[in-house]
Amino acid sequence: MEKVNDNFEDIRPYIDTEVSPALSRIAENEILNRISSYLFPGKDGDYFKKLLLSCDTVDSFQRNVMAVIVNKILSDTAKTLSYGGLENFGKDKRYLLLSNHRDITLDSAIMQIIFFNHQMPTTEIAVGDNLITSPFIEDLARSNKMIKVVRSNSPREVYTTSQVLSKYIRHQVSNSINSVWIAQRNGRTKDGYDMTEQGLLKMFDMSGSGNFAKDFCELSILPVSISYEYEPCDLLKTVELYISRRKKYVKAKNEDLNSILTGVMQFKGNIHFEFTKPLAEEEIDSIAGLDKNEKFKALANIIDKRIVSSYKLWNNNFIAYDILKKSNRFADRYSESEKQAFESYMNFKLADAEGDMKELEEIFLSIYANPIVNRDDLGINV
Repeated sequence: MEKVNDNFEDIRPYIDTEVSPALSRIAENEILNRISSYLFPGKDGDYFKKLLLSCDTVDSFQRNVMAVIVNKILSDTAKTLSYGGLENFGKDKRYLLLSNHRDITLDSAIMQIIFFNHQMPTTEIAVGDNLITSPFIEDLARSNKMIKVVRSNSPREVYTTSQVLSKYIRHQVSNSINSVWIAQRNGRTKDGYDMTEQGLLKMFDMSGSGNFAKDFCELSILPVSISYEYEPCDLLKTVELYISRRKKYVKAKNEDLNSILTGVMQFKGNIHFEFTKPLAEEEIDSIAGLDKNEKFKALANIIDKRIVSSYKLWNNNFIAYDILKKSNRFADRYSESEKQAFESYMNFKLADAEGDMKELEEIFLSIYANPIVNRDDLGINV
């Protein structure tokens, strides 16, 4: 029998005994037929429903449903999925996986598939509650090892919920119960420039003993770098950044859902995940004596260098950089036909965008060029 810690009742994933009732609720939702026709073309309408009802554990749901869904998305919208660094995981050890964040759902979903295919334990997944827009989505997410990250405008509530989340993550990792995945910042990187938020690291520290080195060593932080050849939601990100230069950007109704669906359905080309070496005790010890804010800044820098240096640069990145900078710095990394193909892709994407076209092109190109700019700024060879 699984033991539930009541302190984390509101944010933790479902345990096995809660999965079957949740999947029964999901099976009754009217949207199921549309999902089923996409995932299982030619199958009877009740096939997916029966499949859901046959799952009675988290593992069986991930194996029989989620793996099928993600593999279907990859086969329809990606050319290749590559990865490296799985040797950095200890056999019986659990980690706090900290990654850059480019797609709302696929970053963590594809990572689970990689673990699943190598008979490695899947991780719990930290997801903002702004994405949990219905009981249907909550049942689906919490059955798939989702940890709910509570967003709030109230400073008092932010502090309280951050404490709970910090304690939960430390509890799961330090007791070797489950690894946890969380993005390095609140929300996706919109401009292609990946940076770890110091506030996130301070949240992790809230549950510590006060000994910086011991507390962060206990979390076993393993940075992960995620690279898509074609940036998920590149057009949507371009438009948001364009508007944000002029006024405060306010999300439209159902905008997060639209971003999820766009990210899922958009062609992604090649995808690469790199699991870097976990932060070493000596790395953390070396910054433990700094002033408080400097410690977190230095820790973020260590993580950023791991993620940015491991980011897989594609032809699109080199082409965008050279067009944006009006340079030939990387002319030997791509052909003229590849350059023309990328320019055609950009023009197609921006064809219906409203605003100053030169500025829109500059923003779009920056999204693809900034992984190189980020390397330059961190002193990492390209």
